[in-house]
Amino acid sequence: MSSNPASSWEIVIGLETHVQLSTASKMFSPAPTAFGAAPNTQASVVDLALPGALPVANRAAVERAIRLGLAINATIAPISVFARKNYFYPDLPKGYQISQFEIPVVQGGVVPFLFNGELRSVQLTRAHLEEDAGKSIHGLAFEGGVATGIDLNRAGTPLLEVVTEPVMRSAAEAAAYARALHALVMWLDICDGNLQEGSFRCDANVSVRRPGGALGTRCEIKNLNSFRFLERAITYEAQRQIELLEDGGTVRQETRLFDPDRGETRTMRTKEDSHDYRYFPDPDLPPLVIAPAWIEQVRASLPELPGQMAERFMRDHALPAEDAAYLTQSRAHAAYFEACLHAMGGRNDESHAAKLAANWIMGELAAHLNRAELELDASPVSAAQLGQLITRLQDGTLSSKTAREVFAALWDAGFRCDGAGEAKDVDAIIEARGLRQVSDTGAIAAAVAAVLAANPKNVEEYRAGKAKALNALVGQVMKTSGGRANPQQVGEALRAALDAPPPSSPST
Repeated sequence: MSSNPASSWEIVIGLETHVQLSTASKMFSPAPTAFGAAPNTQASVVDLALPGALPVANRAAVERAIRLGLAINATIAPISVFARKNYFYPDLPKGYQISQFEIPVVQGGVVPFLFNGELRSVQLTRAHLEEDAGKSIHGLAFEGGVATGIDLNRAGTPLLEVVTEPVMRSAAEAAAYARALHALVMWLDICDGNLQEGSFRCDANVSVRRPGGALGTRCEIKNLNSFRFLERAITYEAQRQIELLEDGGTVRQETRLFDPDRGETRTMRTKEDSHDYRYFPDPDLPPLVIAPAWIEQVRASLPELPGQMAERFMRDHALPAEDAAYLTQSRAHAAYFEACLHAMGGRNDESHAAKLAANWIMGELAAHLNRAELELDASPVSAAQLGQLITRLQDGTLSSKTAREVFAALWDAGFRCDGAGEAKDVDAIIEARGLRQVSDTGAIAAAVAAVLAANPKNVEEYRAGKAKALNALVGQVMKTSGGRANPQQVGEALRAALDAPPPSSPST
């Protein structure tokens, strides 16, 4: 199967994202939500659906829903309703899931994100509160054979299901939106965002149509907990539907799973419609009433949002949109950048200095973090150290080459836990390694004279109009100085010597 859908077809994508809320207890019971506990040790009588056990809505979960709604400029419903969604799963003890249907707590809203250098936004339909199901564990050893076990620790865990309109038109765009939503819920501190533990997982609704035509039959790909898998699954599924239609077949509405090892989707079950779930208001739960005062209280507690901060970085520091988006991908990145600017002192209001800091964070620092498979908050190089390093680069103490050498020394020293080795102070490393840039005009002039005398061919080429010959001469001077000569001064000294008229011959 080819990797890209045919250009004569249009892909239509909508995402339903299950955001596990970062509450200490479950949506309708006091049972804990900690990940990794022994099976069935965190299920209360409510989660087990024992007779007479009544649910009570978790106020902290509702507040997290309000936080997201305010952050995406959605409408917070003053009154919303919990409903029973009826279906059978072995790990759903009640035989129904408590969710929201006709009146969700969050209605509408927009998630902005940067895609291919352009600001995009995805319109949301809703975000509703619900409880999670338990978990079936297959392949357990049992009496000489294998069996399936049911772990109800996850049953009742609070979820906020975020549903988009079917407005995305490529797998890459859907993945970019999912990353933006993931960053936002972590920024708001309503979800830990742990993909491996299932705290953030997407269902992708995919259909294809001729451009401008009616919507096609959609298939839902369930439980995608990797942005890379999300993109691969959508790409495969769209191409599968296109090839099926072009061969004269029809797409059947169904739920499918993605097999990352084989890179393909496969049928899980026939897709239900909403009427199949027989929704009706849960008689054990009163309507959820959210007073305006509560909404304003939550609004006052919101941090500066990523979009707002990105606009501030562009306005105050003249950063490009791509840089501002990168630096606001998480609160850790934004804090690191601002701490780096603070360490640079009075230079933090200069756009050149801010751009230099952004370049180092997105370049050298990001490369080292990727190679070491570390998150930013585990970086051995602090923001204060990077700020000091950039200051030394700006004041001419370091060249770009020696600055990278100092960064590597800071990084390596940061992994030493016994206090041995070089100090982690930038200036101490510069002095210990003799990396201070040579800016002495006399020393540079002497090095330039020696290089010109030793490279007459390059001198002749430059004077014949070959400008690239100058670069070769600059490289020779830098090599002679061990990379410590100020490259700008070297270039200026070389041009002055090469462009000067030759000395006149003495008269006879």
